[in-house]
Amino acid sequence: MRRVPILVVNFKAYDTAIGSKALGIGRAAEKVYKELYGSVQVIVAPPFTELRALAESLEIPVFAQHADPFELGARTGSIPPEAIKEAGAKGFIANHSERKLRLDEVLFLVKKARALGLSTLICAAEPEEAAAISILDPDMIAVEPPELIGTGIAVSRAKPEVVTRSVSLIRRYNDRVILLTGAGISRAEDAEVAILLGTSGVLVSSAVMKSKEPGEVMESMAKAMAKAIEKLEASLGSF
Repeated sequence: MRRVPILVVNFKAYDTAIGSKALGIGRAAEKVYKELYGSVQVIVAPPFTELRALAESLEIPVFAQHADPFELGARTGSIPPEAIKEAGAKGFIANHSERKLRLDEVLFLVKKARALGLSTLICAAEPEEAAAISILDPDMIAVEPPELIGTGIAVSRAKPEVVTRSVSLIRRYNDRVILLTGAGISRAEDAEVAILLGTSGVLVSSAVMKSKEPGEVMESMAKAMAKAIEKLEASLGSF
């Protein structure tokens, strides 16, 4: 079966992440998925306020940007996994550098998500953290050095060793988890290099959310990743 790269767009709290603008970017993401059907998976992560609207309007998976490691109960302002599922989301991001969690809290969320049938994308700041998280068996891990987030300087270009070391360490403990590259992914070339370095996709934000043409950015990244997989498969086939 051919590998399919994954493009995850974290809307964060940009002005484009709210209301009709959020839905517009969600529909643009879905258009990319449909036009490249079979060549890429696209996931969007809007703010919690937009979660239900996008989940009900889109066919592509919609994730929450965060989940709180709490059971249902007297937790004012908290977002437990049950609420995420009820809103129609297919999964959630957790442990982003802007919403860090303890390892035991990540474990709670992974177990809870599995019980609820939700997917998990857990972020890690460095290879060693990614390896520790892989033991908890989430569905996906995104390696994002926090100093590069939002800079436009991709980890795949500035610190490729972070990506390759993450791949090496994680595979010692977990050969199932999907590994993504994050932090500073701003161009199609960044997404292509992420695949060539051994990961299965990218987690992006500002490159899409701050663009005047978000659909074009997503399409270029998706095509670049599909092209990179073709290169890898061709090189393997030559042996």
